[in-house]
Amino acid sequence: MSAEMTETRTAPTRQIRLVLAGVLLAMLLAMLDNAIVGTAMPTIVRELGGLSHVAWVVTAYTLLSAISTPVWAKLGDLYSRKTVFLSAIGVFLVGSVLAGASWSMPALIGFRALQGLGAGGIAVTAFAVIGALVPPRERGKYQGMTATTMAVGTIGGPLLGGVITEGLDWRWAFYINIPLGLVAFAWSWWRLELPAARRKVTIDYAGILALTTAIAALVLIATWGGVDYAWLSARIVGLAVLAVAALAAFLVIERRAVDPVIPLGIFRTRNLTLAALTALVGGVVMFGSVLYLPLFQQTVQGASAANSGLLLLPMMLPLLVVSQIVGKRMTATGKYKIFFILGGLFLTAGAVLLSMIDAETGRVTTGFAMALMGTGLGFSMQLSTAVAQNSVEMPNIGAASGAVTLFRTLGGSIGVAAFGSLFTRVLQGHVPTEGHGYLAAFASGTGHVFLAAAAICALGFLIAWFIEEVPLRGKAPEPVAIDKPESKAAA
Repeated sequence: MSAEMTETRTAPTRQIRLVLAGVLLAMLLAMLDNAIVGTAMPTIVRELGGLSHVAWVVTAYTLLSAISTPVWAKLGDLYSRKTVFLSAIGVFLVGSVLAGASWSMPALIGFRALQGLGAGGIAVTAFAVIGALVPPRERGKYQGMTATTMAVGTIGGPLLGGVITEGLDWRWAFYINIPLGLVAFAWSWWRLELPAARRKVTIDYAGILALTTAIAALVLIATWGGVDYAWLSARIVGLAVLAVAALAAFLVIERRAVDPVIPLGIFRTRNLTLAALTALVGGVVMFGSVLYLPLFQQTVQGASAANSGLLLLPMMLPLLVVSQIVGKRMTATGKYKIFFILGGLFLTAGAVLLSMIDAETGRVTTGFAMALMGTGLGFSMQLSTAVAQNSVEMPNIGAASGAVTLFRTLGGSIGVAAFGSLFTRVLQGHVPTEGHGYLAAFASGTGHVFLAAAAICALGFLIAWFIEEVPLRGKAPEPVAIDKPESKAAA
């Protein structure tokens, strides 16, 4: 990119916000999709059949999202992040069109996998783009935008899914992505300007294959273990052996690779490793809460399923408010360790309170515990990526974003699967027609889920104390290229 054609300077706040509008719209798409589809699943099963395979509609999406995350991240480091981001949106949209046109449950599962492939690229590349646009010290100014995106996706997904299912054909649960995705694509293509990498690279195919195998085996273990197959069954043990062997092979390959898909050297930085672990904790808590709290409120407390998105307001509103306050304080002071500590403390307190619920627990108590958890997530969830990106040089910022996103995704996928196993064991032998006994068992199962979550949150609280207060960079890590109008005309 020549000096004659382009002036390179740090973009002003207004321009960054305009660019992020398109980036966050794409992120919102990926977040909304699972929630909308979950609400529409009963209708889909009635038309397509295949109830025994319904779990794979979600598993295929999360599996491909997790597998593809580090690959998309590395491609962004090696080539143009803008091109990679637009490609991920394109893959997601193609998957949405095909999923909406599905003629059978196996076809829907395959197309959901394609959607997950695109969603993994959208999430990780979006964080890398934010890292390229905004220096870590200034990222707090924009933290509210990402928190709002998360809240809208979590609350709006079930609501929108209910509206679509009741008023339109279930296929619109997928087709709704098309107009929103095209707007995100066009906006990002028009507004997003980032210098593209220009260097000869070698794709780490062996590393990608080994990592894909390890992640796939882990997610399948978490999905099937204790539910479809016994933990000591030949299939689960075989998957465990495969996961260990693939991970060992991956470590060997990455040490020798010219351009490793995940440079192992980035984990020598303590803060990046700890940030990835806190992201894993956040993923477990966030995904578990979004799944099991509305179920408890609907089944035990008698809340309306039509308003399932609103049931999460006690958690999402504190998350929104606290994340914006934390962002402003981080920008003003450059300090962040205390927020990780407070986040772990509030998350643990909320999870402990939820672990004690029973069939008589009222909505006020539940809402208070949810508010504690939302506050904890507001303190820490958005900081993990900023701290990880601050721990590496610019050529590895995508890999750092990918590592954090991968840990968060795996935390959500594996955590929810493990929680499901706990919940199912407690509920085993009880049926809805049992009345109060069933409600008591349902509440007990939910309590077991959050007791396990409390232990994980306590581990996150402990990890937070070991984070180093490394000053956040105050200068843009990578300048934003802004084409002058006269230069465009000349070109």
